[in-house]
Amino acid sequence: MTTRWLTPKEQRAWRAYVAATHLLEDALDRQLQQDADMPHLYYSILATLSETPERSLRMTDLAEQLKITRSRLTYGVTRLEKDGLVRRESCRWDKRGSLAILTDEGMAVLEEAAPGHVETVRASLFDHLSEEQVGQLEEICTGITRALQGDDGERPAADEVPWRRRSSPSCQ
Repeated sequence: MTTRWLTPKEQRAWRAYVAATHLLEDALDRQLQQDADMPHLYYSILATLSETPERSLRMTDLAEQLKITRSRLTYGVTRLEKDGLVRRESCRWDKRGSLAILTDEGMAVLEEAAPGHVETVRASLFDHLSEEQVGQLEEICTGITRALQGDDGERPAADEVPWRRRSSPSCQ
């Protein structure tokens, strides 16, 4: 098999992407730690739950939306549960599954943290892009996401997307 090395232009684009994503994630984490005493992942869990009917979502579906492993989600939800921001309940329609539910306290914490988070996103990303570039960014990221999770017709193996990976035999 012949290695398809990156061209110099592709290498520059790749390194720029890696640098930008690492710096952006760091900026978001620092702001949320400072202002809300939580990492970006925990904020993302709260925000995702806030956008669902009844502020509730099955754990496996939440992992899929967040593009993370079930074990990482379980760890985050357990921490948020200890803080009273999320609670878990058994699924009524599937005894093996559980739901993550955003509490009123969790919604209040999210509402308090959201303005600073949005300002950081805007200042770190969108203030540096034209309207055209925002559309291009969405198109590029959507295309990459579709390809990596198999939405383009080719279904990846079960262990190729994080939310399908099993690190333990527990069911969520």
